[in-house]
Amino acid sequence: MPNQSVGKRLYQGLGWVCTAGLLLILVLVLRKSPAPNVPYDPAAAARVQQKFAAADQAKAAGQPAQVAIDRTELNSYLQQNLQTQDSQAARAAAPADPNATSAAPSGDTTSADPLAGADQMTEAQVQSAVKDVKVDMDGDLIKAHVIFNLHGKDMSLDLDGHLVSENGYLKFEPVDGKLGSLPLPQSVLDAAVDKLMSSPENREKMKLPDDINDIQIQNGQAVVSYK
Repeated sequence: MPNQSVGKRLYQGLGWVCTAGLLLILVLVLRKSPAPNVPYDPAAAARVQQKFAAADQAKAAGQPAQVAIDRTELNSYLQQNLQTQDSQAARAAAPADPNATSAAPSGDTTSADPLAGADQMTEAQVQSAVKDVKVDMDGDLIKAHVIFNLHGKDMSLDLDGHLVSENGYLKFEPVDGKLGSLPLPQSVLDAAVDKLMSSPENREKMKLPDDINDIQIQNGQAVVSYK
């Protein structure tokens, strides 16, 4: 009987420890990590466009071309071009253009190609789940901070890693990551990135343009090298 009593208490104690551990994990996952303090400049996105235009001119003249983008320019460019939930809401709140034409006839909500419509819906759902993206660069590391909505709850994902190019494709090699405030093991990071990159669709999105030789993170800047 004493042995049974001790075993019962140990079992109950382990149960409380497991419950407390799960609650701690849940709290850490739901606690958003602080976003990087990246300055925003409305004119920075235009500077990026000017840099690419100057590189195109240099390349056309037979000169070596390279573009260096700092974190302010990169985040400003992303904010203007990335399709996130916040950017969609901003466009929805903007006044409608009376001269704009509808993409489809009134009353027709179907696509001529059902598969294409399904693909568009899937992409829209993914984009609407992402509310904000901020990118920082430190030395040769790129650090992404993503706010996304999961079942009505805003959560954060942080990923640090290296960008490398192989056979005309960009590859992300994670070195650190957190879901909320919960650190993710390296094995989980590697498996998640491998699974993401194994998709043919995602792999094609990482393909470098024909005139781009490489993209690297150097001294806290994204350096784009032309062929």
